[in-house]
Amino acid sequence: MLNTFLKYLQFEKRYSVNTLVSYRSDLDQFAAFLENQYQLKDLLLAEHRHIRSWIVAMMQQKISPRSINRKMASLRMFYKFAISREKISQSPVQKIQALKVSKDLPQFVHEADINDLLTLFEFEDDFEGSRDAFVMELLYGTGIRLSELIGLRLKDFDLYASTIKVLGKGSKERVIPFHNALKERLDHYLLHKKEHLFHTESEPLIVTNKGEKSYPMLIYRIVKKYLDQCTTIDKRSPHVLRHTFATHLLNKGADLNAVKDLLGHSSLAATQVYTHNSLDKLKAVFDQAHPKA
Repeated sequence: MLNTFLKYLQFEKRYSVNTLVSYRSDLDQFAAFLENQYQLKDLLLAEHRHIRSWIVAMMQQKISPRSINRKMASLRMFYKFAISREKISQSPVQKIQALKVSKDLPQFVHEADINDLLTLFEFEDDFEGSRDAFVMELLYGTGIRLSELIGLRLKDFDLYASTIKVLGKGSKERVIPFHNALKERLDHYLLHKKEHLFHTESEPLIVTNKGEKSYPMLIYRIVKKYLDQCTTIDKRSPHVLRHTFATHLLNKGADLNAVKDLLGHSSLAATQVYTHNSLDKLKAVFDQAHPKA
């Protein structure tokens, strides 16, 4: 049943590979808990009390409420699918309520700091340095996700229109404009890539020093290495550059719906969180407009 469910997510819902891995991981963890604690080897035999017990066990392990809620979402989807296939008549997750989650605002790099990095910092003039510079410019310049970056190919770039075609969540395509600085970084990277004989259009655009497809930990290391040079914020990940992209656009007066489309969000609510980061802009408006300011 689990394999049938995952195939449904892959081929009918068209979920990304990363999302499929998360679903399988969550369900495998619950299956292991059922077998270890209750000697149940079938997810379809789970009851409400079993799920409550799993939640308590995860809380005792100091797993965050956000992670627990995500696992519950995976169970809800699985049992909803099981009901639709008439394998069960009622979901054991039906009466499970989501845990309260603290609403932390997304961290971002200040504009002056990221500009100093991308304009003043001297990246090494070799394959690795040109690749790293391109990765940093690409993540900040387009706001694409880590998985979207890894899947990019050269043919996704329209150099005449200065746009990039990205395959996002749910296999939804979107087109994002890019600036001249990114094109210069791309040209420089492709020159070094060609010297290393990594130059076919069909291969992944971002590759390792050995010409193999890049992987998430490599991009994490690249981003952390260079953000260490320009910021003191706690989180220094590829997603922070996505947060930075969105925050800077909104700070400059970009339309919220336009930012939503650029980020590939399905809901405006997911984009609105970045408006809270524009406190400096709100203060400036207040100081300029309020009679008592």
